[in-house]
Order: sequence, then structure tokens, then C-alpha cells
Amino acid sequence: MEHRYITVAYKLSTKFNGEIELVEEAPEEHPFQFISGLEYTLEAFEQKVSALAVGENFTLTIPAEEAYGPFREEFIQTHPRSLFCDENGDFDTENIFVGNTIPLRDGEGQQFLAVVNNITDTEVELNFNHPLAGKDLIFEGKVVTNRPATPEEIEGAQNMMSGDHGGCGGGCCGHDDEEHQHSGCSGCCSGCH
Repeated sequence: MEHRYITVAYKLSTKFNGEIELVEEAPEEHPFQFISGLEYTLEAFEQKVSALAVGENFTLTIPAEEAYGPFREEFIQTHPRSLFCDENGDFDTENIFVGNTIPLRDGEGQQFLAVVNNITDTEVELNFNHPLAGKDLIFEGKVVTNRPATPEEIEGAQNMMSGDHGGCGGGCCGHDDEEHQHSGCSGCCSGCH
């Protein structure tokens, strides 16, 4: 299988309670980039976009089942507030506040992202669902680049995905700049989350 270096400008929206809501945008000046065949993007997104030529526009709706799956109540968990305190017993108010997305690790070193849902005097409620779980994704965009990937690009992407260069590249879609804004850390196309 030939790996291709692809960049796309797009707007990602979801439909919630009958309303279309813009989730994120990758403008043409700062497009989302990926290499096909590395499972970095959602499979349905990659299949559609990889077949398009430079300059082609696309509209794509990916059902929740093919995107980030259904919203699962069992992914909402309550943990003792003391887990988020330092050695002096001071609660981490800088990072643990309602609505914030926080990185956590399990006993095996696997990293997870969770959204803080609620904080009480004794507990912290965390939501481990992907922020876009249960939502159909609507992409509208344009292919900016589509060419064979170089061996160096493939190696660089594999290193980034393995964590050798900062995990998912800073931002949710491999962007770490102010012009590429996200709601939370949704990871639109990214398979890293």
C-alpha cells in the first residue's frame, strides 16, 4: 500500500438537538496533515479524502458509530478528590476544574483524556468519553495536497504517533498554533485519542 502525504482545509461540525455546531476549523493556510495508511485519521475520513485530487472539495458525514462511537454512561466515573491533591493535601485547582480536559495514566502507563464533569467536597466526576462520542461528524473541505509520502515523512509520522516527538503533535490534529482552534481536545481526525 502506498502511503500518501495529504493536507486538507476543512470545517468540522456536529448536529446536536437539531442544531449544527461548528467544532473546529483547519484553514487552507494551516491545513490538517496526515499520511494515509498509518491509522492516524478516522478510517471513513481517510478513505474519502485519499481518493480526491488536489483542489477537489468534499462534504462528508461520518455517523457516530464510524467516528468515536456511542456515548457510554459507564465511561463517567467518580474518583476521590484526594487523588488530585499534592503531598500537602492541597487540591489542584489550576488543572482540576469543571469543563477542563485532563490527561491521566493508568497503572500500565496508558494515557487517557478525561473531562472534569463535577467536583464536590469529597469526589471528582470524570467523563472518559471522547468529546465527540455519540455525534455524527460533518466535514466540509478541500484537498490542498495529495502526493506520495517520502520515507522521511512516514518515519516522522510514525515517531510522532509513538510519542517520540510529543505524542500527537501538540494540538488535537497535529497543529499547535493559535489559528487552529479546538473545542476541548476533540482530535477531530486524529486516531491518537
